Amino acid sequence: MHIEYRNLLPEESKIYRVIRLESLEKFPESFGANYLEALKTEKFRIEGDIENQSSERFVFGAFADRELIGICVFVKNEENTGNIYQMYVRRGFQGKNIGFGLIQAIINEAHSRFGKIEIILEVTPNNDRAYHLYKKMGFREIINENEENNIVMKYLP
Repeated sequence: MHIEYRNLLPEESKIYRVIRLESLEKFPESFGANYLEALKTEKFRIEGDIENQSSERFVFGAFADRELIGICVFVKNEENTGNIYQMYVRRGFQGKNIGFGLIQAIINEAHSRFGKIEIILEVTPNNDRAYHLYKKMGFREIINENEENNIVMKYLP
């Protein structure tokens, strides 16, 4: 199986939407959005970012033989920081280092676009697989200054 990691193209916003909805339906506890509410949303903000190819907001996909099997979103903030959101790999492809490759592709792209940028992500407390993946990649817990219970992690290569 050949896996390709790349920025989603404008015409791929609809396949992003399908996999995003799937992630919310299958793992509701892992994302800060509700599946039923998302179904009612005509167009996600990220769909517009994909269609307009915003340089500060981009989505990478993992493709297995041209099928989108994973997504990961990067959003740059005003300061020299950025956040990783919506990391998801389809169930049948989990446990095969695809998530690792997807996050590494996002990190490489963020550094290519913005130089030495601080990269932050959040993980829900019970999502042990994601937490251990992020630790393996060089993310470390930092103090959570917001009121959510999520674990905040910073990339420290």
